[in-house]
Amino acid sequence: METITKESLIVQRTQELCQAIIDQSDFPALKQNLDAFMSDEALKFQFQQVNQAGEMLHHKQSQGLELNPEEIALFETLREQLMANPIATRFLEAQERVKEVHQIVGSFLEKTFELGRRPEYADVHSGSCGNCDCH
Repeated sequence: METITKESLIVQRTQELCQAIIDQSDFPALKQNLDAFMSDEALKFQFQQVNQAGEMLHHKQSQGLELNPEEIALFETLREQLMANPIATRFLEAQERVKEVHQIVGSFLEKTFELGRRPEYADVHSGSCGNCDCH
């Protein structure tokens, strides 16, 4: 493979892929939802608190330690307060959509190297859904 430079075909095609993502009809709303969350310092702090409480519970559980009902209640309260904020829920939905895009792009890249050719949709998705007829 050629050295990847600013002028390389890989960079050009990647930029085209990025443009295709931007051109999706839901991209402006997705970006707006991400930006709204990122500009709200109090909400980011609240989000961090929920994550830390969840991680602490998960760590205790993985260590075989008994979970304290007060700790569980605190986590649930923090989580409910966070989820009551529409900016937070839209952020989490947007974050999930971004994750989906990352996964699909990554799946196609992995299959490219595995197959040694451009993968077709069926190469990436065949058998990936257990309970649907999307493939």
